[in-house]
Amino acid sequence: MTVPPLEPRPPPGPSHRALEQAAQWFAALCSGEATAADRSRWEAWLAESVEHGEAWGYVENISRRFGPIKSSPARHTAISAYQQASGARLRRRQALLGIASLAGSSLFGWMAWRHTPLPGMTQAWMADHRTGTGEVREVTLADGTRVWLNAVSAFNQDYRSDLRRLHLVRGEILIDTAADPLRRPFYVETAQGRLQALGTRFTMRLDDDAQICLAVYEGAVEVRTGAGVTTVVPVGRQVRFTSSSLGPPGPADPAREAWTRGMLVARNIPLSGVVRELRRYHHGHLGLAPEVADLPVFGGYPVHDPDQTLAMLEAVLPIRVRRPLPWWVSIEPGDGDAGSAR
Repeated sequence: MTVPPLEPRPPPGPSHRALEQAAQWFAALCSGEATAADRSRWEAWLAESVEHGEAWGYVENISRRFGPIKSSPARHTAISAYQQASGARLRRRQALLGIASLAGSSLFGWMAWRHTPLPGMTQAWMADHRTGTGEVREVTLADGTRVWLNAVSAFNQDYRSDLRRLHLVRGEILIDTAADPLRRPFYVETAQGRLQALGTRFTMRLDDDAQICLAVYEGAVEVRTGAGVTTVVPVGRQVRFTSSSLGPPGPADPAREAWTRGMLVARNIPLSGVVRELRRYHHGHLGLAPEVADLPVFGGYPVHDPDQTLAMLEAVLPIRVRRPLPWWVSIEPGDGDAGSAR
């Protein structure tokens, strides 16, 4: 059985600044141009704080999934990008500092796993239906019910003689229920509660803050939280809930199902929300400086082409997109007006 890769989320611990510093040090040390003085400065930076060690461990962990830079065709691109970003003039030496001495030693690599949601990832790997980074898939179940999985999503199914049941493990799904000749009820279980479809087309998403967002586009859905609070969400409405609380209903946003058509529709949402969605489709690290996280975003963007989306955002927002490493992208404040920084 081939399991699609599920990317770890960015670590919640290290700050954006620490992660960017770690990426720049990694690019410098793996470029083959680092001096003994450079390495001493890196060791001093690493010893400054636990946060620096955790940031370095995260960069190491990501790098192992993309292979050695030293043997990559993109090696010189990484070197050039780092030089432009840092403005440093690295002196050339004959002796190369190989990536194996950094990533292979794993001195700090274990720290990155502290920030990886391993229990959730393990459940996702073992799920009946799952998707990896950048993958959207449609599944037709035995009764004709159609389920679309967004990227980095997973669910289990449990069909019995007296019920039809799904369990959302991770991510987001859109469900279009089919009429059942056996008249079995259709449930979706989550750690936050249980949903019962009442002739329905709806999306549900498990967010990083352990909230479920439900949007109903046809029929109705009954929600019962883990605490026993029950409500019926009618067509055209959406609601957020946890195991202990149920938020007020609001109008269902049609943009919430746009991902099934390969689009991200932004209607005055912060840039942080757009980046959070793009991380489902981007292989590698996608960082966002806090200074630009709240910039409002409007328009439609192709989620299956993160590079194009980033270029479109860079053209209309006061941001610049940096790539100090081939697998490391960072969105920073621009140097001038929107679209002027390249």
